[in-house]
Amino acid sequence: MDPAQQSNKTKRHRGMRRSQNQSAATPPKDAYARLLSQHRSSMFASYLAQYAQDSLTQKEENGSSASLQAHSDRLNLPQQKKDHVLIEFPDSSEFSPSSSKKKGEESSLSLYMEKLSSHSDQQECERKPGVSERQRRGQRRDTTTSQDGDIESGEELAGSRGNGPKKQQKQQKKRDDPNKSAGLKAAEVYAGPQTPTTNAGASEQEQEKGRKSKKKNQPKKPEEEKNREVVLKLSADPQTPSPKPKQGKPQQPAGGNSLGAKGKNKGDGRSKKQVFESYMSLEEVSHGLKRGELYQGQLRINPKNYNEAFIPSPDDARDLFLDGVVARNRALNGDIVVIQILPREQWKVVKSDTDCDGTSESDTQTEHVLRTAQKSAGHGPSPNVRAEDQSNDPEEVLRNRPDVSCADTGEHLEDPSTSRANADILQKTAKVVYIVERKHSRAVTGHLKFLPDKPFAMFSPVDHRVPRINVKLDDCPAEFRANPGDFAKTLLICQITDWAADSNFAEGRLAKTLGQAGEIEPETEGIMIEYNVDFSEFPQEVLDCLPKTLPWTIPPEEIEKRRDLRKECIFTIDPATARDLDDALSCKQLPDGNFEVGVHIADVSYFVKEGTSLDNMASQRATSVYLVQMVVPMLPRLLCEELCSLNPLTDRLTFSVIWKLTPEGKILDEWFGRSVMHSCVKLSYDNAQRLIEAPERLFPPDELPPIDAEHTVDEIHQAVLHLHSIAKNLRAQRFLGGALRLDQPKLSFTLDKETMTPQGCYIYEYRDCNKLVEEFMLLANMATATHIYRAFPTLALLRRHPPPKAKLVKELEVLCNQLGLNMDFTSAGTIHKSLCAIYGDDEYSVYRRQVLNNMCSRPMQLALYFCTGTRLQREHFQHYALNVPLYTHFTSPIRRYPDIIVHRLLAASLNLGPRLGLSTEEVQIRASHCNDKKTLSKKVQELSSELYFGVFVKECGPLESNAMVMGVLDKSFDVLVIKYGVQKRIYCKSIAGLDSYRYRKVEKVPQLVLVWTSDDEESPPVEQVISIFSVVDVQLKTDEVPLKYSALLKRPEKIAS
Repeated sequence: MDPAQQSNKTKRHRGMRRSQNQSAATPPKDAYARLLSQHRSSMFASYLAQYAQDSLTQKEENGSSASLQAHSDRLNLPQQKKDHVLIEFPDSSEFSPSSSKKKGEESSLSLYMEKLSSHSDQQECERKPGVSERQRRGQRRDTTTSQDGDIESGEELAGSRGNGPKKQQKQQKKRDDPNKSAGLKAAEVYAGPQTPTTNAGASEQEQEKGRKSKKKNQPKKPEEEKNREVVLKLSADPQTPSPKPKQGKPQQPAGGNSLGAKGKNKGDGRSKKQVFESYMSLEEVSHGLKRGELYQGQLRINPKNYNEAFIPSPDDARDLFLDGVVARNRALNGDIVVIQILPREQWKVVKSDTDCDGTSESDTQTEHVLRTAQKSAGHGPSPNVRAEDQSNDPEEVLRNRPDVSCADTGEHLEDPSTSRANADILQKTAKVVYIVERKHSRAVTGHLKFLPDKPFAMFSPVDHRVPRINVKLDDCPAEFRANPGDFAKTLLICQITDWAADSNFAEGRLAKTLGQAGEIEPETEGIMIEYNVDFSEFPQEVLDCLPKTLPWTIPPEEIEKRRDLRKECIFTIDPATARDLDDALSCKQLPDGNFEVGVHIADVSYFVKEGTSLDNMASQRATSVYLVQMVVPMLPRLLCEELCSLNPLTDRLTFSVIWKLTPEGKILDEWFGRSVMHSCVKLSYDNAQRLIEAPERLFPPDELPPIDAEHTVDEIHQAVLHLHSIAKNLRAQRFLGGALRLDQPKLSFTLDKETMTPQGCYIYEYRDCNKLVEEFMLLANMATATHIYRAFPTLALLRRHPPPKAKLVKELEVLCNQLGLNMDFTSAGTIHKSLCAIYGDDEYSVYRRQVLNNMCSRPMQLALYFCTGTRLQREHFQHYALNVPLYTHFTSPIRRYPDIIVHRLLAASLNLGPRLGLSTEEVQIRASHCNDKKTLSKKVQELSSELYFGVFVKECGPLESNAMVMGVLDKSFDVLVIKYGVQKRIYCKSIAGLDSYRYRKVEKVPQLVLVWTSDDEESPPVEQVISIFSVVDVQLKTDEVPLKYSALLKRPEKIAS
């Protein structure tokens, strides 16, 4: 039976039972009711509704006492929910970046504890009669190549409680019935494609019983406080320390009425149906985590289908699936949540097709009855997962898949003789029972819509994964209340303040009006606010930490403490527009034929003293954020562009690593220490590339930037050539030793100097000059990691890269075999060798490489900062992509806070500075915070690039290009647009001129057969086969939505039938 019909039938039966229990029948529809149904005046309708309600109440007073008692219980229900604790969200001052950083030192649990006292006062106020509702609610840098080889990749990418009575568990299962309608109602709150959700709420009677049962079993508050800190500790994976960032609060059940409830239930004495389940108590959560009945992880919501959410599994099994909005229980993307596995009969059977994203659009989420499935063991691919690696750095080849402490696996339901690639997989489903930490900022960009006859307006977020938000009309701009139509294209920021369990909609308050949608500056500001980027001016207490006397010069006594390198030929190689120059190189040949090579890094820790306001600010920002047209610096510009930047022809303080190397790159000697240097020239990447490509040419001085008088062009030229030769040997040794690099195209823009609008775009080319710098930055980072770990084995801040998910690698191996690709996924080194062997050398080999790199990036995990004193075992320190046992970040302290900590550790190990004033746990907290900020920074950088390309398509489009198919689904396919390096999905139903299409598999390889309408009536329709690596013609064209564009498939000129 159809779930909707079944639900309606159930409701009719309940209605019949209720009518049998009433002594007086419900009066028939009278004239007032008929008039009410026809009348359009809302005021008159409200009057008639109230009159009809009063009349009905008067007639029912002679009814059964049992019915009256039940009605009375419902009226008193909100006061009986003593297990609910109202959530207090940040007010507008806490929302601003400048104020949020001040609270960053407090943990999420401590912030929550501070709220408990105010909760008790507020609840006492709610219990007092006569208390009103109002009283109750109380400059640009080109960052296409990171200089130390950082590859970053972004993502495209409920059972019963264990300690409850059996009766309560039975009622809980009813509330989780996927065929009920609450999930559908909650799904309507979200914008986007309306796919039915199968999660559900419960009937009003069942909820009433459940609440009473919960009240009996609710632990006392002192016990809650006693077990409050257990949640994070118990759920931490010993191999992956649980992050404890300084912002965010554990969430407790929300009580009270929402704005929507007030408007909707005005004049109705009954309480609203509860849409979401109440959260478990801290005691229940801690016990559940101990017993392995609950699991903690980071929520990931599919950006292309808001009904789908996932919690990754650490044991390489298929991700746990949260089906629908109700299952997420008010958690937002990125939140750290505690989940409970749903009963087996509520799991999903999905196809194990190893297609584009491992899923089929129509088949993968089809629910089957478990009884009809065959049982067998096995696993499947993670559904709807994409990885976009858009940088040029080999240090990390990653996928944004947060860890989760869960050991559950998916089960194959195929006959043993059936190929695993085509088998059905039983997908475990789960629901959120507690929010440990709100990683999501709760600030969203969107548009405000006027609702007639409502005391609130509707805020529609641009991000469909965030619910629609009710905003009090009194809090909206006066201009909006007067002329709401004028705000149709206005972009605003709204802060979510509450989301009650009985409401489909969140509540919020407007934080800022940004400007017109589609304009670069408002859109950019919205991105930064939404992803919690602090772009405010540095406060005075931070600026007071900077040198007072300007222009600043190095004190003579400081020079005496350091190795003086000011006479050496030292230079920088950076993008032409770079202002924060934090690394320099030197190379001179020794009489014995070997070389003295130095990497010299800005000594930021000299200016940023531990524990100062400047240090706290840098710790909170954690990283500089690079957008297309601007950079949000981690440090004040006086430091990052002047005093610390290794500007040419200026004395600067540095931390140096100097090696004695053979021409082959073998290390004969190594020295660490503080130094003072004088850069003789600032070379751009273009300058360095020209020097590399013309080894015999004598360059005149006017072809290079200004050079120090003590050094010649030829001296600099020879140093660059020697560095290039050694770097090639170091690189060859790295890859022979098992390193892996997965390049992805990086889109760069040429901007108008005045308006900063895009005038052109191109794919950044990764050249020998980039590789030169990269190799020596990697060498310095690896050498520093070994040194500080040896000196401080329990305090060193390192960077690890876990191996890829084994099951996802297996799925990818199956796909490659089906495509006829001979890939060896045994290790990072074998992957690299396989890729090099199958790229090909035709005109499309470069793009085939990009598609293969993208496919191989999907199973990869994120690289993470960590402290070596945690419970992590030594073998897990390894960096998978680089294939080295120890690695850290030392070479970019101007833009990364972990590098500053590493500098302090290095200074302490050399007796050149005090011992680090942080404990092991505090270093791990800083590391986790830096991991979060690095991920957000990467996402903001990608969104900025997407924004600018959207503007470029709007101003210069339509744009035409070849494209290579990256993956095939049953109703769409993904392409890599060759000319611009962007990835887009093309839906078959939107292809103009297409007569029909069908999905098939040829020798297990997924294909779409597109049937094009013939040009004339006499000719038959022609077919076009779409499969992975197919080359098609596309047109990029702007959409009606501001700055959005689509890829349209062009009809091919020649089609092979």
